[in-house]
Amino acid sequence: MRYFIELQYDGAAYFGWQRQPDVDTVQGTIEDRLSMLLREPTEIVGAGRTDTGVNASFYTAHFDSETSIDCAQLAYKLNKVLPQDIAIRRIYEVEATKHARFDARQREYTYFLTTQKAPFRRFSAWHFAVELDVARMNDAARRLLEYDDFTSFAKLNSNNKTNICHINHAEWCVEADGTLRFTIRADRFLRNMVRAIVGTLVDVGRGRYTVEEFDDIIRSRDLSRSSAGAPACGLFLSDVKY
Repeated sequence: MRYFIELQYDGAAYFGWQRQPDVDTVQGTIEDRLSMLLREPTEIVGAGRTDTGVNASFYTAHFDSETSIDCAQLAYKLNKVLPQDIAIRRIYEVEATKHARFDARQREYTYFLTTQKAPFRRFSAWHFAVELDVARMNDAARRLLEYDDFTSFAKLNSNNKTNICHINHAEWCVEADGTLRFTIRADRFLRNMVRAIVGTLVDVGRGRYTVEEFDDIIRSRDLSRSSAGAPACGLFLSDVKY
């Protein structure tokens, strides 16, 4: 039987989602606790990788078990044994063929940035103490929807079979407390892609690049043309659609 897990995590203490030897990862931490509770080695498959320090306000994964599980009870017990920075929201049974990664049709990332000193955002947003032209950043962000090759924002040596992604939404908005929120949705994302896009859009907002130069960066398919990636602390995987 196959089960889906819906969860959240603060990625600050982890070397990303994917299990790696000798370091703490989100996947490794959950697998260890889940295997202990089920009393059998249990591997989980996530909706995708997140890098070191990146967060998830909504994440999905699946695991298989030969025995019938009380999902609500398992979620309760798993939350009891997991650290405070990982929260299980729901566990439920699905069809045996449903796959957390390969069946995902759309993923959404959200990035938070503040230009003001913000005590309650210091671990969950990029503090960039320069006023930004949000309208110009949105003009540039709309250009992303016109392209599908994002080599200019792809981390080198990532072994991607393709750098083709289909972005259907990319927008900055200003929240009530002045925090800038960037939301981007696509069928898939490349490693470090969102942080590279955010860093480059911020450079548009502060006047380093024009909107036309941002367009040229995309078309160049040259990573050296884009800006340094934004800090991981402000990035959240915020939705996965099936």
